[in-house]
Amino acid sequence: MSVEKRKIKKVLIANRGEIALRIIRTVKELGLEAIAVYEKPDSESNYIRLADDAILIGDRPRKEYLDIDKIIWAARKTGADAIHPGYGFLSENADFSAACEKAGIIFVGPPPQVIRDMGDKVVARKVMENAGVPTIPGTDNLAPGTDGINQAKDFADKYGYPIMLKASAGGGGRGIRKVNNEEELKAQLPQVRNETRSAFNDDSIYIEKCIESPRHIEIQILADHHGNIIHLGSRDCSIQRRHQKLLEIAPADLPGNVLDAMYDAAIKGARQVGYVNAGTVEFLVNAKTNEFWFMEMNTRLQVEHTVTEELTGVDIVRQQIKIAEGNVLDIPAERVHMMGKAIQVRINAEDPKNNFMPEGGKILEVYHSPGGPGVRLDGVVYQGYCIPTDYDSLMVKMTVRGYDWEQTIQRLKRALNNFLIVGPKTTIPFYLAICDEPDFQAGKFDTSYLETHDQIFNYPEQEREVAKLTKLIAEIHARKINPYAY
Repeated sequence: MSVEKRKIKKVLIANRGEIALRIIRTVKELGLEAIAVYEKPDSESNYIRLADDAILIGDRPRKEYLDIDKIIWAARKTGADAIHPGYGFLSENADFSAACEKAGIIFVGPPPQVIRDMGDKVVARKVMENAGVPTIPGTDNLAPGTDGINQAKDFADKYGYPIMLKASAGGGGRGIRKVNNEEELKAQLPQVRNETRSAFNDDSIYIEKCIESPRHIEIQILADHHGNIIHLGSRDCSIQRRHQKLLEIAPADLPGNVLDAMYDAAIKGARQVGYVNAGTVEFLVNAKTNEFWFMEMNTRLQVEHTVTEELTGVDIVRQQIKIAEGNVLDIPAERVHMMGKAIQVRINAEDPKNNFMPEGGKILEVYHSPGGPGVRLDGVVYQGYCIPTDYDSLMVKMTVRGYDWEQTIQRLKRALNNFLIVGPKTTIPFYLAICDEPDFQAGKFDTSYLETHDQIFNYPEQEREVAKLTKLIAEIHARKINPYAY
């Protein structure tokens, strides 16, 4: 296969926050220039200061990062010859990939048609079926109105309840609803259409048989323009809230022959669709029998890519850029060894006891992060940082690595306890409660974990004395006086 090689000099990162900073680090390691874009609410963000250049693209929060024309304008204005989309925003937008192609700018990701095919969950399932990958029984897109309800009823009559209503263009846990009976079906289907129309500007809905309490396993792949495809092992993302991942583990604790079959299925599926760059093939696994089925493919860098990087030593962003330049993938399969265990937790400014309500608008009065062996932090927050109300509540991703499961949990617990965050409520005490839960310690969890272990929400909320002391010291330092001295 003849592929034109192009040397990248400047990479514009079409994203914000911790993922923008993470990409900037690798871009600069490669000796390339990193260009940041930002909306006005992000004007004081750390990632802007660490880029070689930064350009304001507008005032509207969450609007400008989704404006393809403005991103292309910014790339042209700064002379960027490549764009990395990160995750979220435009990262899985086929029109964005096509616009980059049309403008002569390298898109660090898959070709437009691959994104389009894998972004349509119905098309993606058919592609995987053609590749011989096991898929969950499902329908094509449902017809509108009464005809769609009748189609859904016919499917439920054949496969039985519960069933899953899903947005064909969905992602991030949105547009998914479990339906337990015909009455719920009639009520929920119009609601899901409205939700998906609002979230994705597309109200296409399809149905899948509900696999109850499965494990959610994903396979990281890399593919170049020359037909080479490799996997970088597995991740277990079963512990979720509202179909959104909270805690990710690598590798998945499954028998070797099952993982080998999943690796083979992921590579077959990627080859069938003509995949290029980094991607993730996601499966649902029967927790009792280890039977697995294709769920979806994410055509972008994953939030949880850090656990894979920590165990394999592969910088996935570096490989994305090298692949985008047209280079041959030079990681032999025998080099990929998942040594030990790694866990990533998302330290969010949220109140887990209040349905994970975001703590937007609150100030980090004190922020001290942990360190030590096997601890990696990816974040952009600092003491005095204001939790944004316009964006997500993620403050920092923490990835810990150990030789085995027991040590990794112990290390996670130590690192969580070494965090000092005063101001917003966070997910830290919630994760500490999980660390002490017997089933988690035994490696027994699936997608129903939070619902079946509601005792983990009964964690204590008392502010530690050391946190109070640190807060006082910070206040004395800022005001130059002791406010409690008489």
